[in-house]
Amino acid sequence: MPRNLYVTLPVKDLERSVDFFEALGFSFNPQFTSENGAALVINDSTSVMLVAESFFSTLSKVPITDPRKATEALFSLSLDSREEVDALVRKAIAAGATEGHDPEDLGFMYSWAFVDLDGHQWGVFHMDAAPAPQQ
Repeated sequence: MPRNLYVTLPVKDLERSVDFFEALGFSFNPQFTSENGAALVINDSTSVMLVAESFFSTLSKVPITDPRKATEALFSLSLDSREEVDALVRKAIAAGATEGHDPEDLGFMYSWAFVDLDGHQWGVFHMDAAPAPQQ
């Protein structure tokens, strides 16, 4: 069995967060969804658990970081085209997110970012099939 990475994010209002990501076109796995958390499906083998802060606080002995005041992590999603990158970030902003950084075109890679309703930073990028320049 290959190794997988499981990410769990605290959210202030689970229903609001689910509505936000559904507005971006994501779905949730009902098998792993309850009043405490919801499994945001990224693809067939990747999900992100969005967990209500009250429950999340029982999973760790240290306080929850406020992602609006300190960077906890950066989450990146790869998409198939620049147009998909632009479309997803625009959907996020229309659903209440803020822009994380301006679009960046490095030739071989195009990226843009948004900050979700809870302050988590999501980078969205498209990498050209051609190899990146050597440094």
